[in-house]
Amino acid sequence: MTTLTKEEVISQLHMALEKQSGNTVSIEQAGSWYKIDGGKSVRFSELETMHSELCATNTEIKATNAKPAVKAQAKPAKKQPSKKTTTTSGGLTPKQLWRQKLENTAGNQTLPRGF
Repeated sequence: MTTLTKEEVISQLHMALEKQSGNTVSIEQAGSWYKIDGGKSVRFSELETMHSELCATNTEIKATNAKPAVKAQAKPAKKQPSKKTTTTSGGLTPKQLWRQKLENTAGNQTLPRGF
């Protein structure tokens, strides 16, 4: 797919929004922000995502209208064995693990504040 310029994206989005809503749509630019019909200000990247979403839905609609509706039989999903997670700390909380570590070390060790 080719890379579109800002003007091309805005014009194609403008046409797609008009087709979708059936009304005239205005896209205004103020600095690096864009407003669609005086609504919420959005950046150009959000306009690009809106354009790609609208183009994707338009191609899906065209594809479903062009092909006759044929129902495919769904294959039963294979069950995958569930993976059981193993804990390496023996099921201890961090506080309990820290206490255990201090008990096993030699020297005058104390617990940190808040324990």
